[in-house]
Amino acid sequence: EDPAVETAEEAKEPAEADINELCKDMFNKMAIYLTGELTATSEDYKLLENMNKLTSLKYLEMKDIAINISRNLKDLNKKYAALQPYLEQINLIEEQVAALEQAAYKLDAYSKKLGN
Repeated sequence: EDPAVETAEEAKEPAEADINELCKDMFNKMAIYLTGELTATSEDYKLLENMNKLTSLKYLEMKDIAINISRNLKDLNKKYAALQPYLEQINLIEEQVAALEQAAYKLDAYSKKLGN
């Protein structure tokens, strides 16, 4: 034998895996993945639904508060309207007191002139 000639060895192929088993494994893993994705999406929708319900309740509370404020404001306006004649009388009395005070000052000044 010539040392320059190489001898070839028989190439051994790896054992062929069972294609059916690999496909089943792939589909099982894909099913698990898709189930997880759908579950996450479903949970997101449940969260949005709960947030919408909570927001709706908050708007109802705000509506009740606005109705109470409106009712109280109407009551205050009625009370103010009822007090308006008395407030006008107070203003009139204040003007009369101011005029009387001016007359008292003039009388005081006149009496001082008479005294001199």
